[in-house]
Amino acid sequence: MALFGNRESAGVAALEQQLGAAQATIAELRGWMGQLRGAETAALEGELRALRSAVADAKREHTEVHSGLQQTRDEVERWRGRLVETRELALLQEVGVYDYAHPMDDAVAYKDALAELRTAIKAMAKGEAVTCQVDWAVNGSVKEGQKLGRDMAKLMLRAYNAEADNAVRSVKPHTRDAVKKRLDTTRETIGKLGVLMRIAIAADYHRLRLREIDLTSDYLTKVEYEREQARAERDRLREEAKVMKEIERERARLAKERAHIATVVAKLTANGDTEALVRAREQLASVDDAITGVDERAANVRLGYVYVISNIGAFGPDMVKIGMTRRLDPMDRVRELGDASVPFRFDTHALFFSEDAVALETSLHQRLSHKRVNMVNARREFFYATPAEVRELLTGLGDHVLEYTDTAEAVEWRASDPARRGPTSAPAGTDTGADGDLSDDGE
Repeated sequence: MALFGNRESAGVAALEQQLGAAQATIAELRGWMGQLRGAETAALEGELRALRSAVADAKREHTEVHSGLQQTRDEVERWRGRLVETRELALLQEVGVYDYAHPMDDAVAYKDALAELRTAIKAMAKGEAVTCQVDWAVNGSVKEGQKLGRDMAKLMLRAYNAEADNAVRSVKPHTRDAVKKRLDTTRETIGKLGVLMRIAIAADYHRLRLREIDLTSDYLTKVEYEREQARAERDRLREEAKVMKEIERERARLAKERAHIATVVAKLTANGDTEALVRAREQLASVDDAITGVDERAANVRLGYVYVISNIGAFGPDMVKIGMTRRLDPMDRVRELGDASVPFRFDTHALFFSEDAVALETSLHQRLSHKRVNMVNARREFFYATPAEVRELLTGLGDHVLEYTDTAEAVEWRASDPARRGPTSAPAGTDTGADGDLSDDGE
């Protein structure tokens, strides 16, 4: 037993010796680690932990800022869309596409409505246009304080009315919304300045003045529209008068010619010249047909010519004017259009005779409506189209084509600048002897 006890004691002693050596080694290693890490290691570790915490906070703030930025961008896009819509509306209103705030039949109706509205404005301005509640004293007197408040209210109302009157005087159809917004701002400013005395422009009075701006804008638009309509009617009557004069001249000429031929027929009948009499009666029948045609032209206001013309020098290529005339000679109308208002004469591409020229012209305008040059005023009959495109539209309509050409000669325009002349062309009046001459055509 003693033998095993001694061995066990020796083993324990050996283990304790090894444990002590290990602890000494650990202590030595810790010493070396302390020397290697230095005295500031603990402080650096603290700073590292602080930095890690700051980074985490920064990441969290970045996420919040990014979310807020995205919301701001979405809001900006929404306002930008509204701004574009407002600008488009202003541009449309500026060129005449106007949305009436209070639609009425004519300018007289707007004028009467404005008169009634201004009577109501004057009545309300005498006592209910501005509110004021002062309950403090001035120089120890509540009565003086109330008087001061009333005076300040009158002054504020005067300033508001001055802005409103200026808005009514300066409003244009395309500035209506901006003018109303400015008056809204004026009312808000007066409310802020008079907050201590509780001075404010009455909401009902403000609505009346905004309605006045709307009606004034509508009235100006309606007046311009009626003026344009009156100009169109004057032009129509002027053209109709020219047509009737032309018809009367032609009728008088034919009547004179018929009387002359009738006299010849009477003489030939008396003389018994059968062969000459047949020819004379044929001429008389031809004149009678012509007179009948003139009478039909006078009676039928829809019968006439539709013309397709262009003016490269004035409007450039690929643009045509499509109009209608009742003149006996449609070229008279084309020559009138090429007067001093444009630098060069028009080239005629097509003339179409129709018993319902009005419907034919309207049909062409409708089919080319998407190519109108002036999308506001339908009286401006210019289109971004070529003569060939118009010819394709007219295919199958069955109207009699008097003449047609795809290419514009543009003699005056080409002869006016050598840089625009073709290689074989020459100024008007010069005969080059070539197929493509620009010799004087006598016009």
